[in-house]
Amino acid sequence: MEIVVRELREGDIPELARIEAASFSMPWSADAFRDLLDRPYCTYFVALADGQIAGCCGYTDICHEANIDNVVVAPGYRNLGIAQALLQRLMEHGRTSGIEVYTLEVRVSNLAAIHIYEKFGFKSEGIRPGFYEKPVEDAIIMWRRFS
Repeated sequence: MEIVVRELREGDIPELARIEAASFSMPWSADAFRDLLDRPYCTYFVALADGQIAGCCGYTDICHEANIDNVVVAPGYRNLGIAQALLQRLMEHGRTSGIEVYTLEVRVSNLAAIHIYEKFGFKSEGIRPGFYEKPVEDAIIMWRRFS
């Protein structure tokens, strides 16, 4: 399988909205993705697996700190390296854009995602109680610092 990671485009949005709906209890809408394209401080990438949109991730740059807002992989493409390819490209872009720190929240029960983030050097630095809804669950706050 060939994985290609490139910047998010308008034409990707309908499929990303379907992937979100299949993956999350409170998915982002197509309009939420569309709004990202108009924000110069947001950077989003999609992964194509053999030409098919398989996932997306991105960050918001706040004073050279990147908040990773979303990482999603379509159910049929999980455990194939898609999330890792997306995060690798995201962090390469961040490095060339002057990002010094990354942060994200992840459900405490999402052990697969936590493992991937740890592989990229993220460390748990706190808990946000009741951060997630449907179902209500705490979030682990993870950081990756370069200094």
